[in-house]
Amino acid sequence: METIETIKDDDIEISLLKDIPHSFARNNLVMPVKRKDGALFAAVADERGYLALREMAKKYGLKPYPLKTQPGIIIDAINRAYGQLGSAEEVMEGISGEDFSAVATDFEKPKDLLGLMEEAPIIRLLNALLQQAVKEKASDIHIEPYEKELDVRLRIDGILRRVLSPPKIIQDALISRVKIMANLDIAEKRLPQDGRIRILTGGRDIDIRVSIVPTSFGERAVLRLLDRRQGLISLNELGLGGDDRKHFEELLSRTNGIVLVTGPTGSGKTTTLYAALNRIHTEEKNIITVEDPVEYQLKGIGQIHVNSKIGLTFASGLRSILRQDPDVIMVGEIRDFETAEIAIQASLTGHLVLSTLHTNDAASAVTRLIDMGIEPFLVASSLMAVLAQRLVRNICPHCKVSYRPSEEESKYFSALGTQLSALKLYRGTGCEKCKGSGYQGRTGIFELLHIDNDIRQMITGRKDSRVIKDYAASRGMKTLYTDGLDKVIKGLTTLEEVMRVTQKDYAEI
Repeated sequence: METIETIKDDDIEISLLKDIPHSFARNNLVMPVKRKDGALFAAVADERGYLALREMAKKYGLKPYPLKTQPGIIIDAINRAYGQLGSAEEVMEGISGEDFSAVATDFEKPKDLLGLMEEAPIIRLLNALLQQAVKEKASDIHIEPYEKELDVRLRIDGILRRVLSPPKIIQDALISRVKIMANLDIAEKRLPQDGRIRILTGGRDIDIRVSIVPTSFGERAVLRLLDRRQGLISLNELGLGGDDRKHFEELLSRTNGIVLVTGPTGSGKTTTLYAALNRIHTEEKNIITVEDPVEYQLKGIGQIHVNSKIGLTFASGLRSILRQDPDVIMVGEIRDFETAEIAIQASLTGHLVLSTLHTNDAASAVTRLIDMGIEPFLVASSLMAVLAQRLVRNICPHCKVSYRPSEEESKYFSALGTQLSALKLYRGTGCEKCKGSGYQGRTGIFELLHIDNDIRQMITGRKDSRVIKDYAASRGMKTLYTDGLDKVIKGLTTLEEVMRVTQKDYAEI
């Protein structure tokens, strides 16, 4: 029996897997690889796998050709390969109109509702949708009802893309299936509901936050996917430039003060805070967080989940944390005066406090705290730095090409002192790997504002955020925009992406 050490994705004939159930392959530790020269090649771990291979080969009219390998290698290959199978669209094509009609008709009978949700068409459709979302690394699934249609969209790399338009008649059944998975009340259709689903697909543990709200044309569902295994990344992987990363790490080594991360919803603020906590976590430090919700589990760190229904808010959670003798405190978000006040008092009494704010740039965080009612002298004495950030899409490495920028595009780089005659930019032409978008994955662009003595005087004097930003830029601070242009020149992203997330046009430069 031939022995192999690895099973590469390129070696696997995916079409073979459509006729072989995932459970059969996993239970028998057999991984079909390819058909060649009248034989069916498959990886097996023991005699059980070889017997299963003989059955499969007989089904295809081929000779069995076993490849001996370790069980772990087979399980890993099964998870990867079966994760590539099928899309919600393919499942839709395989379900006849009669199936959908039966689902809609049965749905009108309340007594049959729970049984209905166990019917194959709806389960198959939602399972395929979840699997496709995980495979394409989507962050959200939107199920949106309209007057005469039902739309399903995935948010991939921050951009929504329609993937499915199922028949309107299955709308109630599909939403009810989501509710059952999330342990929500399927009879309540007038009020918003929130829940959670936890699934395992392709060996990956996925946590799904479910939000359902009533609209004019039925209930609308949004499912936020969190991959527990891939949630944590290091500071090096965030996209922070060399100098900014060193300064940020130096700030994290301090024992007191506040460091804020700012940006709009979905700009990666929480991911940055998790990367920061991961960087400074040691046995000698007591780190406690208060979050809404706890998105990723951090080993060795105490994490408190906010629950406003029982009075556990950011402010009350933060008060309790201070009695737990913490060294580092992470507050998911500063939303009001009370939370801001306690966070500042904590930082002034010997704690390092990390938190987020919703502002457009770093300097605006200063004025936002003062607008909340915090005295300027308290902001000046406690705030150490503010990191503003956005996420831009990376150019797809599989279809990346270089080009000479137009005269209009070159103007954007003239302020950086770049040699325009030698300037070369990059873009993606669109391929199967990136679904024709030209982009794959995301990275961050950053603006790190250090609060020095001059800026402290400006804060105490209630200077405008624009004055603070202009001063910091004159002292060498990279703005979101200039950091974005740097990444364009390095070939990481495109000028269009930087313009989209910084909302700049040439007139503002």
